[in-house]
Amino acid sequence: MDQPGFVASLVAGGVAGVSVDLILFPLDTVKTRLQSPQGFNKAGGFRGIYAGVPSTAIGSFPNAAAFFITYEYVKWFLHSDSASYLIPVKHMLAASAGEVVACLIRVPSEVVKQRAQVSSASRTFQIFSNILYQEGVQGLYRGYKSTVLREALWSWRQDHVVDSWQSAVCGAFAGGFAAAVTTPLDVAKTRIMLAKAGSSTANGNVFSALHGVWRAQGLSGLFAGVLPRMAAISLGGFIFLGAYDQTRSLLLGLGKESPAV
Repeated sequence: MDQPGFVASLVAGGVAGVSVDLILFPLDTVKTRLQSPQGFNKAGGFRGIYAGVPSTAIGSFPNAAAFFITYEYVKWFLHSDSASYLIPVKHMLAASAGEVVACLIRVPSEVVKQRAQVSSASRTFQIFSNILYQEGVQGLYRGYKSTVLREALWSWRQDHVVDSWQSAVCGAFAGGFAAAVTTPLDVAKTRIMLAKAGSSTANGNVFSALHGVWRAQGLSGLFAGVLPRMAAISLGGFIFLGAYDQTRSLLLGLGKESPAV
């Protein structure tokens, strides 16, 4: 990828990610509390709806930027004159690779954020310090496998669309559908991240977490928080892809207009 394209993807991805995460943060808090083991009301209900936002604010830009840098680079790396029917496959591989890299930043931020969301009395930095003290760095990556699995499947909806508004609309519809399908994995991720240190759930076994939820709450437990999750990701897909494409096009346009030195 050329340098202008690299920089444009970095900035555009970061701006889009920050915009989505901060605007839709209340929906994410509601979703997390619905999925928490103690239940919505005990986890905080509608109180302190912005608990954990500092963690999101810090991690959002590098997380989104890492995804789109990887996404654009892998697309460029796999570019060839092969048959057009392989193009969607290339986009899916690029998106999956982007999620694997982005989750290295997203998961620690997500662990701290979710614990703050269900314990709004504790400050973000205090939660972060407690995790490091009690579990070490590996505690920050609890739920990495479930997050990667969820995001890799969800990212397969990614595709190339010419105009920003088309990206936004497609992102909204595809995101809403993908959100519903992957909700059980999101529930497993939440349970793993919120589990007490040393418990069987904290070990990070996705299928064990899903089985535990199924035994305790059945199908409704596996799809806890599906409506706010669908709403957040549908709106997020609209804002994210639209903002990304628009910002990247603007930056590339400005780069072309700038006189050579």
